[in-house]
Amino acid sequence: MNDNEPTPVTIITGRVYRTKDGEGEGVHVLLVAPDDDTAVRTALEALAKEGYAEVELDQIGEMQGAPDEEPHASAYQGALEGEVAIVTFRESS
Repeated sequence: MNDNEPTPVTIITGRVYRTKDGEGEGVHVLLVAPDDDTAVRTALEALAKEGYAEVELDQIGEMQGAPDEEPHASAYQGALEGEVAIVTFRESS
């Protein structure tokens, strides 16, 4: 990657649980990592630090530019600044 290319932000989607048998929430984790393995490991560590007892990860990919709407716009910016940004949400049934 050269200096003119934008830094790719990785997004990982899945579900998180505060307790082993508790109700789950959807999760999007945004971060910058050199490869998928590092991204997954870093995401799992960050989710554990936030107190999630169980995590189910579904997909991983690179975002194609900055999102327009919150909370993902702020999460994207945080990821570019070196943070592991965690966005949780209730999934509709």
